[in-house]
Amino acid sequence: MVRRKTAEIVEEMALPVVQEAGLKLVDVEYVKEGGHWYLRIFIDKPGGVGIEDCRYVSLKLDKLLDEKDLIPQAYSLEVSSPGINRPLKKPADYNRYKGRMATITTYQPIEGRKKFSGRLAGIQDHNVVMDTDGSEQLLIPIAQVALAQLEVEF
Repeated sequence: MVRRKTAEIVEEMALPVVQEAGLKLVDVEYVKEGGHWYLRIFIDKPGGVGIEDCRYVSLKLDKLLDEKDLIPQAYSLEVSSPGINRPLKKPADYNRYKGRMATITTYQPIEGRKKFSGRLAGIQDHNVVMDTDGSEQLLIPIAQVALAQLEVEF
């Protein structure tokens, strides 16, 4: 719970910094891995994010975080692009990437399975709509989505 609250507070702090740079805030994660804490900020823009974009956000946000001193333990701040197989975290992401191939894993089986691959067709009544097997449309309740990410298409 503390991790989620910290990520939410940092997201509120990071949003104006990211927008000021003409970027989009994709996600904020605060996680413990291998005994070390990481604060990860994922940013994006049309045409992709460069090292200078990451550097700018990192420097500005690092200063703000030091001033607020809201994270008591040591952590590493990482600012990066979400990558080409970016995760889909927010309902708006499913509409934004309509037509793109994606893989979705659910918490509970739907129609006897938990992993689905197909083209995103958006959001409808709190369900992710996915075109699978050419003609079939699958509705996956957003509350059941454990992991969703874009697939790399060549």
